[in-house]
Amino acid sequence: VQLQAYGGGLVQAGGLLRLSCAASGLTFSSYFMGWFRQAPGKEREFIGCNSWGGGLTKYADSVNGRFTVSRDNAKNTVYLQMNSLKPEDTAVYYCAASGDRDIPTMASRYDYWGQGTQVTVSS
Repeated sequence: VQLQAYGGGLVQAGGLLRLSCAASGLTFSSYFMGWFRQAPGKEREFIGCNSWGGGLTKYADSVNGRFTVSRDNAKNTVYLQMNSLKPEDTAVYYCAASGDRDIPTMASRYDYWGQGTQVTVSS
């Protein structure tokens, strides 16, 4: 199984960015796909996730209304659209796949992880 996250970069506060995560080696449509982030000196934080057919989503309060998780099962790809970015959104962002049947918000419930992509928001 391989998850490849990309699309990170440097953006000014108030800007937007879209991350992508391409999956291979798993039955993509059978997995919840989630996004996490980790800032220096902090624990890995749940951002949002999206169910197999995209019908169920959940977001952390810190990003609700600004970030959107979506997926394209035909392309085995999950996306994280980030709008109205803030300096506190600066972190390494990770995509992950969970085989859980309930909405997984804890990192321990995810089976596979991507390598992370850096997002830096300047003030």
